[in-house]
Amino acid sequence: MPENRANQGPKGCGFLTQKPRVEVIRTPEAASAAQREFARLAEAFVREEIFGKTALLEAQDLDARKETLKKSGEIGLLSAALPRPFGGADADLSGCMRIAENLGHYPGWAANFSAQISTGILPLLFFGSAEQKATWLPKIGRGRAVVAYAISEAQSGSDALAAKTVAREAADGRSYAVSGSKTWVPNADIADVFIVFCQINGTKFSAILVERDRPGVTVGAPNETMGLRAAPVFPVEFDAVSVPAANVFGAVAKGHKVAFNTLNFERVEAAATSLGTCKRALMLAASYAKQRRQFGQPIAEFGAIRSKLARMATRAWTLESMCYRVAGAVDARLELLDAEADSYRADALGAIDEFAVEAAMIKVFGADAAVFLSAQALQIFGSRGYERDCEVERIFRDAQASRISAGTNEINRMLIPSMILKRTMKGQLNLFEMIEWVLSTLQEDDAKGDAFGPGQASGERMALEARLSEAAQKLVLYTLNQAIQKHMADLREQQEILLDLADMTIALFAIDSTLLRAQQVLAQGAGGEVALKQAVTRLQISQSAQAIRQRAARLLNHLGADPAAVERFDLPVCIDEIALERQIAEAVLRAESYPF
Repeated sequence: MPENRANQGPKGCGFLTQKPRVEVIRTPEAASAAQREFARLAEAFVREEIFGKTALLEAQDLDARKETLKKSGEIGLLSAALPRPFGGADADLSGCMRIAENLGHYPGWAANFSAQISTGILPLLFFGSAEQKATWLPKIGRGRAVVAYAISEAQSGSDALAAKTVAREAADGRSYAVSGSKTWVPNADIADVFIVFCQINGTKFSAILVERDRPGVTVGAPNETMGLRAAPVFPVEFDAVSVPAANVFGAVAKGHKVAFNTLNFERVEAAATSLGTCKRALMLAASYAKQRRQFGQPIAEFGAIRSKLARMATRAWTLESMCYRVAGAVDARLELLDAEADSYRADALGAIDEFAVEAAMIKVFGADAAVFLSAQALQIFGSRGYERDCEVERIFRDAQASRISAGTNEINRMLIPSMILKRTMKGQLNLFEMIEWVLSTLQEDDAKGDAFGPGQASGERMALEARLSEAAQKLVLYTLNQAIQKHMADLREQQEILLDLADMTIALFAIDSTLLRAQQVLAQGAGGEVALKQAVTRLQISQSAQAIRQRAARLLNHLGADPAAVERFDLPVCIDEIALERQIAEAVLRAESYPF
């Protein structure tokens, strides 16, 4: 079997398993003309088609939802990721994320759209039979048909494999009778076809296509939800629904492959949507802060408000750096594949799965960022933000769902260290080699006595930040090793430890992504924009390094290791964060939006 050429591309978890290096990553600054056009198209669509229908969408008007989805198909947004034979544009992942980001300005409607992409078009593209793809992909891509993903049940949300819905095989083997109840199914009321997860003959977890017009399909009233009212979800009953055996999706007993790979799609798209939500919240907050006057001046003049805006912008910059690094890495691997090869679909799934850890990380960071920025925006609006007709109130409610969908943030956080350890045990990651490197360098670092002095400047090459990044990487690896030594195979049962390890790992990825991006920006030019990007990177790295230090101290105390070991990793607070916040806030207020 020939080697998968994608293996020559970027490697997953490189931020953790490679020694400090200068790596070229793909950044938003290097977006292609096609990617920028997708962004422009999506932004114009939300502004011209969606915001004007907010009242109807929030009232769950069926026609408004149908019309807007159809329109998104007509202008090429729904079909962007599809191959040209199915009427698509063959957009790369970075281009698709540009679309998701701009649709995220209205997270409620974006949920309708993403339900068609990450849990509809992409699973069909990768797992559907030739007949299934030919039947459904062109229609869904043009907005002429709607697909709904029916996986959750009342007693099996994150534990999807425990589904109770069954598909009984007919005696002649030519059909199945699907029976069971699904809940939280998006777009069920307007769906033409469902991707239903079930146990074939009671034991074989599988996916099967069920057309809406088959007898026995009943869609209930929408679930009453806190937010995402523009994207209602529904219970759906399947009462002995007869479907042909050809409707099996993927293969019998392979439903887990569909579900788990779909989660990778969902997580990446969810992160990009969260980024758009963050930028919208920042724009609204900055604009309002300049308009609202208290004590004889705009509240934008107050340091407390400026600090909020700076921290909001920093989270958005960090998420943006992480998102497009991951998308760019996946694209780089996909570009190495032969799209005409019989193995292309499997190899492409492998290219995406290579970054499953990163997908989980950006999903978690993005959801937390969307919640944080929407909460800060609401606080800046004050009482006005608490009113039902205020956009930030809606964004705040909608953002909460991002922590639940595509696997709760807690599930994803526990998966992150678990996946890293699993891949290490399979020989796919050189984690133990890196741990040995950390342990061997500790004594050398101690002998040097080489610590940072208070207030030390970073210099134009961001040397200080690079050292902080290396020290953070070493501390994460050191703490992970202590957890492994203490619990060995039982570590996967230590949920509190896994959560803290995940937070440290996410913070490290944030440091690495923003530093590499800033170094590339710096290498390409100078001036005010570069200085601003250096400032936001410096602030982000300082905050993330402190978070890693705090989590490490907490874990080392629990694990019975010497908590003083944290001091050996050169992570002092030596950056003037207040000055950096003032610089960033000034740029936010000048732009009245995301300034980078």
